[in-house]
Amino acid sequence: MNRKLLAGAVLTALSVATAAQAGSLDSLIQAAKKEGQLTTIGLPHDWCGYGAMLADFSAKYGIKINELNPDAGSGDEVEAIKANKGNMGPQAPDVIDVGLSFGPQAKDAGLIQPYKVSTWNTIPKEAKDSEGYWYGDYYGVLAFEINTDLIKQVPTDWKDLQKPAYRNAVALAGDPRVANQAISGVYAAGLAQGAKDPAKAADAGLKFFAQLNKNGNFVPVIGKAASLAQGTTPIVIRWDYNALADRDTLKGNPNVQVVVPKSGVLAGVYVQAISKYAPHPNAAKLWMEYLYSDQGQLGWLKGYCHPIRFNDLAAKKKVPADLLAKLPSAALYKKAVFPTLQDQETYKAAITKQWDAVVGSNVK
Repeated sequence: MNRKLLAGAVLTALSVATAAQAGSLDSLIQAAKKEGQLTTIGLPHDWCGYGAMLADFSAKYGIKINELNPDAGSGDEVEAIKANKGNMGPQAPDVIDVGLSFGPQAKDAGLIQPYKVSTWNTIPKEAKDSEGYWYGDYYGVLAFEINTDLIKQVPTDWKDLQKPAYRNAVALAGDPRVANQAISGVYAAGLAQGAKDPAKAADAGLKFFAQLNKNGNFVPVIGKAASLAQGTTPIVIRWDYNALADRDTLKGNPNVQVVVPKSGVLAGVYVQAISKYAPHPNAAKLWMEYLYSDQGQLGWLKGYCHPIRFNDLAAKKKVPADLLAKLPSAALYKKAVFPTLQDQETYKAAITKQWDAVVGSNVK
């Protein structure tokens, strides 16, 4: 495509976006159908309900979906945009779904374009770029995954984990010196102590786990569904969507309860963005409209990933009762803390560097 045609396409896409944001999606739908295709990357069908969502979007709008490398990581997705800047063919992704830190990085590198969906105002401001370059899509919170065949007195908050009843019972779902999920678990414990400054919360979290280790409650094993079922780690601190999926997979053998703690509710967010070089910019924008509609948000929730608009949906009673029944109380998610990128950098550096000195437990 020559520069004049490309410039015309960009102007058309921008005018369509403006029309969509004014309240009518009709022109966007027609333009997307004319393009006829959406190219995605890094969307496994068993992750967050994506399989059903992709199929539904395609059937609803008659748009073919070209799926690139479902197992691609966030870095791979960004690299795919870089590698296909001048390529309008099938290897160029239209959209990406990446970890929080990759959104601002892609913006700074000039790889993504702004677009504000119709439901923009219901996305928490701390989980989106003010200019619309990237926006949170779904999140998990740190929860306690508990084998209730072994643990009869279920802990409801972080402080409970220090009790003698949980000796040799509590594990992180990773090595806190390198794994984000485990690092986040330490930080969440610090938030539960009342610390708000990232550095102080990281310090409080390290001290919490040092005490947990001293009490003999901490198990230096990476907690998984298998270790939970075997009883090696009957309490695992991990993202709620992983814990809830384990509950379904284990099918009562053993019985599993997932508890969102009363305090220190830490959220981990993924974000959506549209490639600046998207071959199908209107289909990309329509995909975003679908994802951030009530229907799309509930699609993620069915996959146990809390959609970014969850509190809005819950307040409006848009979440079906049978789906709510499978989840921890919606009231607990109102307390979720969404750390900024700067917060993450601060607490990750503190925890990874000081774990050995403060806690002194070699997690394997």
